[in-house]
Amino acid sequence: QTQLVQSGGGSVQVGGSLRLSCVASGFTGRRLYRMAWFRQAPGKEREGVALIGGLSTTRYAGSVKGRFTISRDSAETTLYPQMNNLKFEDTAMYYCAADTRYGFQTTSGGGPVESDYTHWGQGTQVTVSS
Repeated sequence: QTQLVQSGGGSVQVGGSLRLSCVASGFTGRRLYRMAWFRQAPGKEREGVALIGGLSTTRYAGSVKGRFTISRDSAETTLYPQMNNLKFEDTAMYYCAADTRYGFQTTSGGGPVESDYTHWGQGTQVTVSS
């Protein structure tokens, strides 16, 4: 059974840092070419935050560029976003996503496209407060 299991998250003060993780399992013999992070704030649509593709190519939404860094381990089974200089507007439920297809698309905002991803994590809450 394929699954993405997220951990980390919680509450942090404005300007602080947080690191999430997402562990993929059950994808034996299949490579996760593209992995990404999305987030959804209350009352808003899900937003693509960052992606990592083949050859570790990365893309970021303009709202997080320069503050967030996406990476994954050499086995391409664990995905990390390092989130620095967090702002109130970063408060959201964060989801990791993955797909075995090669290549990727980005939105006009620079982040990943939701329809590019088949597998999703359970979500983890990040709350930024003063």
